[in-house]
Amino acid sequence: MPRRTSRATLDRLRTPGRFPGFLKSASVCVLIAGLLSPLTQTAASAAGTATPNDLCGGQCSDILPPGENGNATLAQILLNQAFGTQPGHAEDQLGPYANLAKGYPSLTNATINTFFNDASFGVPSDQVASTEKPAGRGDVTIVRDKKTGVPHITGTTRYGTEFGAGYAAAQDRLWLMDVFRHVGRGQLTGFAGGAPSNQGLEQQFWRNAPYTEADLQAQIDNAVANNGARGQQALADVKAYLDGINAYIDASDSGRYFPGEYVLTGHKDSITNAGTIDHFKVTDLVALASVVGALFGSGGGGEVDNALSLLAAQEKYGVAEGTRVWESFRERNDPEAVLTVHDGRSFPYATRPDTPQGEALPDAGSVTGEPLVYDRTGSAATATAGTASRTAAATALGSARRGMSNALVVSGKYTASGHPVAVFGPQTGYFAPQLLMLQEIQGPGLSARGASFAGLSMYVELGRGQDYAWSATTSGQDIIDTYTVELCQDDYHYLYRGTCTAMDKVEQKNAWKPTTADGTAAGSYTMRVWRTRYGPVQYRATVGGKKVAYTTLRSSYLHEADSIIGFQMLNDPDYVKGPDTFQGAVQHINYTFNWFYADATHTAYYNSGDNPVRASGVDAEFPVWAQPAYEWRGWDPAANTATYTPASAHPHSTDQDYYISWNNKQAKDYTTAPWGDGSVHRGNLLEDRVKKLVAAGGVTRAALVKAMGEAALADLRAEDVLPDLLEVITSSPVTDTTAAAAVGKLQTWLTAGGLRTETSAGSKAYANADAVRLLDAWWPLLVKAEFQPGLGSDLYTAFTHNLPVDEAPSAGHGPTGSHAGSSFQYGWWSYVDKDVRAVLGKSVQGPLARTYCGGGSLSACRDVLISSLKEAAGKTAAQVYPGDDQCSAGDQWCADSIVQRTLGGIKHYRISWQNRPTYQQVVEFTSHR
Repeated sequence: MPRRTSRATLDRLRTPGRFPGFLKSASVCVLIAGLLSPLTQTAASAAGTATPNDLCGGQCSDILPPGENGNATLAQILLNQAFGTQPGHAEDQLGPYANLAKGYPSLTNATINTFFNDASFGVPSDQVASTEKPAGRGDVTIVRDKKTGVPHITGTTRYGTEFGAGYAAAQDRLWLMDVFRHVGRGQLTGFAGGAPSNQGLEQQFWRNAPYTEADLQAQIDNAVANNGARGQQALADVKAYLDGINAYIDASDSGRYFPGEYVLTGHKDSITNAGTIDHFKVTDLVALASVVGALFGSGGGGEVDNALSLLAAQEKYGVAEGTRVWESFRERNDPEAVLTVHDGRSFPYATRPDTPQGEALPDAGSVTGEPLVYDRTGSAATATAGTASRTAAATALGSARRGMSNALVVSGKYTASGHPVAVFGPQTGYFAPQLLMLQEIQGPGLSARGASFAGLSMYVELGRGQDYAWSATTSGQDIIDTYTVELCQDDYHYLYRGTCTAMDKVEQKNAWKPTTADGTAAGSYTMRVWRTRYGPVQYRATVGGKKVAYTTLRSSYLHEADSIIGFQMLNDPDYVKGPDTFQGAVQHINYTFNWFYADATHTAYYNSGDNPVRASGVDAEFPVWAQPAYEWRGWDPAANTATYTPASAHPHSTDQDYYISWNNKQAKDYTTAPWGDGSVHRGNLLEDRVKKLVAAGGVTRAALVKAMGEAALADLRAEDVLPDLLEVITSSPVTDTTAAAAVGKLQTWLTAGGLRTETSAGSKAYANADAVRLLDAWWPLLVKAEFQPGLGSDLYTAFTHNLPVDEAPSAGHGPTGSHAGSSFQYGWWSYVDKDVRAVLGKSVQGPLARTYCGGGSLSACRDVLISSLKEAAGKTAAQVYPGDDQCSAGDQWCADSIVQRTLGGIKHYRISWQNRPTYQQVVEFTSHR
């Protein structure tokens, strides 16, 4: 199968992997002959690792594709590019992960580890592949197992343990870590090349976190100073971890087995070994953390887009009716939304005030985005580069951030063993190498196995301890607000508490030239951000004729390092001993996540994040004036700290019958920033299945994996919306032959389960392929036909900026792009569901303010649906799946397929679509300390 390097727009998390034509097979072989270097690994020890206190009884499993080894020498990269060969352990978890898509129906507890790894502590003596004393240290050992090459780090001192963690991280992810420290600093293009995808990536993150070196250092200093002994220990751990990373850099440099990307990007010479790989420092880890937090843990934003759609609604319907229409589409607290905490308790947050105060809505037509990029030269001035900048800005400023990740947790009361069962993990996308890495870490005050983001693996961030496991999903509650600063003197001064104050200009100048890895022509630009006490400027506008700037302020801004204490606690077996201490640990994590816990007796849930207490009357949905009356309560602008809602106000629970999460609404009255928490959400795909399992009782690990596996192949539109659409269409006999044929195909697919699944493993062809294609073609057509006539073009377009219409697996226009696995998070399924049920006369709680399909007439709605369905039926496969750099036009399976996006020089094969966590655990503990 061809393995080409992707250059799609949403493939911006990558280092381009292009190689010039002269690297043909013959010359590659010559180069390899001179570049092969022995790797410094000790022969396998006769004895395995000492097994620490492991109370999972062999019932903990995990998986993280494509493989643990994310480093490759130049020789290995050239072999991969020329012949497709893989370095050891670079791809050995991809096959088992992919095979679950067809293997889950026959799964048993005994066969789980056919598709997952054994996540028990330690390595049996006959499974030891290598044993290493990094840098010759006597206080730490790194053992790697034969099956996956995962590092099992055991230290006799805390320093040695963390040194080993850093050394192992660099062994497995050095190039990736280097890429992302440059992303976090806004310096990617100068480091890895000026490809438009790289330009967009550094712009996306630096726009929201334009930190100076002093800012980065201050965040470490404050995190340490504010957390007593644990803060001091965290700093010591970080320094030991960095020492380990830097020791590996030195060893690999002198031994010439460093990642080959350093040669291909011009940082090292393959012949003379000239050039340097810069050591890592503490502030690099803060830059790394800012990228991770922005990707997965910073809910909020989008207030300006909200204001624009509200104004469009009011323009069409008048203020009162327009507001009512807007609120019905916003679905802040939809009574039909699936909930994680479903015991009826209310956790009010960011609710709509009765009488909003301080709103600063822009004058019509006055909003302009704040430029980020200036002084473009060379390839930075091309149209493609401009498109990348616009995409980056939209991604950075919208509320529809990557949600991803799911969790299924069942109380022991409803399991076959009487012990809780959990299947959970983060859906972090698919990359080569993967953003996450696996490890086991055992040392004084540390005992855990699991996944961590590369470069931040001084602690396991998601995984298991001695008798407990934990995981997270992105929650998305609003910790970002938009403030409206009134300008004075000129465009770069603003009123701060009555005083005309200069904005702070922060710049990053980047330049690049062609390299072997990235042939993008030379270019340069300057990124410039104007910072205020209320955060960076993102838009300009007028309000009531006054010139203003809209800024964004998030509670985690200038606090990227704070969460380290929570992760330290999760790894400490002397701290986490049950649900209460677990919840106590994750309360120290200031990013917006849903946290799940299971041990042999209990389950628990907690929603983390520094939720600011807003002034009375402030509506978090819209921009407010930057005035003391509307600031966060207790806000200190110098430190960006405030009064936060107490732990008791965060959705939390212990021993609920079951928990599900797929980035859905957390609890009653708890508003999240992204739109779409309505009657149909992908969380329903888990809720319906797990609820059925719990009602029957006797839940096993295999049964819960099956529920997840089936949901991972389900088309949300087919399962939860299509039945009502077909009910409207068949409310009268369908006499049109084209429509009747289409309806028949869709009904057959529904009867078969509405899954997007291959006919057989490896066939690369879908069962019910015509029906799948029909729905993919029909959905955007039916949404537009159903809603645009009633809303009008302007309001319909404004609402699509708040919430994309569709996010099918093949859709390249959704927030996650194409070939990304994660699907059906953002879309108009709830709107269609509520509207069509209203037309059918069914009960609808929290209905839309008006009925849109056919103006509420069943016959007229039927005509709309049939007409749009016939249009969809007329579209060819090539029109529905137009092809891209990965797939030829019309290749349905390939259009859906998951691609491991290249972040370095190693490429992997495509796998069939699944909508499931990237790193995933299956756990059932048998006893407790």
